[in-house]
Amino acid sequence: MSSKAENQPLDMMSAYANGREAFEHGCYRESIEWLLQAIALANRNSRIGGEIQLWLVSAYQAAGQQPEAISLCRQLQLHTHWETRKQSKRLLYILEAPQLEKKAEWLTQIPDLSNVDDQDLTERMGVGSFSPSSVKPKAPAPDPIDWSQVDTQESRLVWVALILLLGVLGGLVYLG
Repeated sequence: MSSKAENQPLDMMSAYANGREAFEHGCYRESIEWLLQAIALANRNSRIGGEIQLWLVSAYQAAGQQPEAISLCRQLQLHTHWETRKQSKRLLYILEAPQLEKKAEWLTQIPDLSNVDDQDLTERMGVGSFSPSSVKPKAPAPDPIDWSQVDTQESRLVWVALILLLGVLGGLVYLG
């Protein structure tokens, strides 16, 4: 998505739609620009004005602008539309919640590949040359079982007990 919020004046609904689309694609700063333009064209106290501002709170939070998100959310608690007030209270509760401590073993480190040249990158992706030394041998097949070493006496006892149990159940079904 390209940043057109300041270059192209639109109607409120188009700016709002562009802001939501930018947000959904992870372009949070662009989303903020579009949503601010939509708010400038909307009645802030209307239902749609409150909805746009709630999206702006989310965009602020996603862009790392926590103070702006909290400030706007507090303002929205006084909004004329009750659904906007209710949503802003929920969002504010989330925004002001204490941050959990993240332990290092909970996180997966993603290596920085910005300094890797194209040749090294294609080799890492498997597009480069093939090297037989990089192929791992298959694990050996498990040894076959020597049945002469297996104690089958306990297995016979289980079969006898199972046959007796089935006989008793069969008798109960026949008599019942």
